[in-house]
Amino acid sequence: QVQLVESGGGLVQPGGSLRLSCAASGTIFSFNGMGWYRQAPGKQREVVATITSGGSTHYVDSVKGRFTISRDNAKNTVYLQMNSLKPEDTAVYYCAASWFWPMGEPNYWGQGTQVTVSS
Repeated sequence: QVQLVESGGGLVQPGGSLRLSCAASGTIFSFNGMGWYRQAPGKQREVVATITSGGSTHYVDSVKGRFTISRDNAKNTVYLQMNSLKPEDTAVYYCAASWFWPMGEPNYWGQGTQVTVSS
């Protein structure tokens, strides 16, 4: 059983930056897709960014140019660098992993980390 543990969330002012990390208990090399999702209060969970085993990345339009997803297979860790944060980025952010691409419904989820963007 793979466990995903997120860290790096917190409170940041608009325009600030945060880097989220997702550490896997096992190897992530075999996952075809890994991603970051978020869920804001009263809204459905949405995909924010995904990355394939080959390193191809995809972003939701609202974060393009501001967020960067990356993976370090040697450290079994996926990152989400978030710059120029906006209040509408406030949400619980979840890491997810899938054996398949496209990811569809991920096979594994982390517990989530809160990101709050507020002055």
